[in-house]
Amino acid sequence: MLSKADNEFLTRAGKDTPMGDLLRRFWMPALLSEELERDGPPQKIRIMGEDLLAFRDTEGGVGIVEPHCPHRGANLYYGRNEECGLRCAFHGWKFDVEGNCVDLPTSPPESSYKNTIHLQAYPVREWADMVWVYMGPKEHVPELPQLELGLVPASNRFVSKKWQDCNWVQSLEGAIDTAHFSFLHKVPTQDEKTRLEIFRTTSAIGAGQELQDRIRWVMDDPRPKFAIAGHDTGLVIGAARKTDSADRYWRISQFLMPNHALVPVAFPGDVYHGQCWVPVDDVNCWIYTYSWLPDRPFTNSEREKYANGLSLHAEVDDGYMPVRNIRNDYRLDREKQKTESFTGIMGVSEQDAAIQDSQGPIQDRTREHLGPTDVGIVEFRKMVMGAARALSSGTAPKAPGAASRYAVRAGGWIAGPEKDLATVMTERFGHRHGYVGNEHGLGD
Repeated sequence: MLSKADNEFLTRAGKDTPMGDLLRRFWMPALLSEELERDGPPQKIRIMGEDLLAFRDTEGGVGIVEPHCPHRGANLYYGRNEECGLRCAFHGWKFDVEGNCVDLPTSPPESSYKNTIHLQAYPVREWADMVWVYMGPKEHVPELPQLELGLVPASNRFVSKKWQDCNWVQSLEGAIDTAHFSFLHKVPTQDEKTRLEIFRTTSAIGAGQELQDRIRWVMDDPRPKFAIAGHDTGLVIGAARKTDSADRYWRISQFLMPNHALVPVAFPGDVYHGQCWVPVDDVNCWIYTYSWLPDRPFTNSEREKYANGLSLHAEVDDGYMPVRNIRNDYRLDREKQKTESFTGIMGVSEQDAAIQDSQGPIQDRTREHLGPTDVGIVEFRKMVMGAARALSSGTAPKAPGAASRYAVRAGGWIAGPEKDLATVMTERFGHRHGYVGNEHGLGD
């Protein structure tokens, strides 16, 4: 458990908080690229407690700016996005994507006053079908994290987002706690074919007898043995379960500083999945979910299934609110809970959200009692809290400067009982930390 002070330290992400300062040293997804159109209406966004506006200009550039005009404070949301700038509806002052005042119609044409006016604008990059923002000190802007989903062709990835009604930390902790799969996502039926079909409708990993075996091993062994390894940008979290022989079934996830996690299900040829948690404020977050294939494009049918809520992607409305959410109890079906699903809730994403939201807007960690399967949670907390404390003392985090080291993979493997995590990682990925950057010309 944590003390009340430590729980506050871990979960608060606003301005001038230690964790908020740490998060601001990293690039954050702010929107999906699809949310902004050229000369289209500006979009209201809120990140780490800050209200901002995002807009795409005539040439396709994106700006993320403070919402209030520096003239007399009118909200630029009501302005006009036109001819490479956002024009205030009050007196026509106009600003480009970098916050420069490019037109000041209330001043004489010969006046240089507009050169002294600036709208606060954060650095922006568009990459991997997302718009990223950096909200930290401008003298420390790092490179974008080179996650593999951004290194493959656009046709090889699918990116979505969803709203969640809880603090970002407990949702992320739910993702790196891979022991929960034995219960939360359990399919109670004893009919293996039925179990396989139900499971594939929510996860779409693999096929045939191999998948049946993997599902059964997870369901039958709720006490995986964990091993943890740190690296330049995060943690490798391995969990080994019993199989039908002396071999062990390893499910290996990745936590990447400060708010990414890669899912442990993929075998060679399967789809790789990851998520990123972006605090809206201390009690809500956006979850960006990304799936990618290193070797081939997604088919139209696969894309349609993800868009309709397959695997970690939620079925959402036009505002990216999950159709099954806390306001309708995730459409829990008690009858199906007896036969088809341990929770009676449809969808892996929705099952995760129901439990994470149920912990409260901010989980009270002073009341928790951790066990052997929570070692990944403990190491995550130590890593992010240690980095935040170090930054408060003047030592900047190292991970933002290691952008190429974000090109890692997570996934599953079957190995002999004598093999440790480093050996299994090397067998599975060719590198003890899952690093695959050399496949994309990033070096080793």
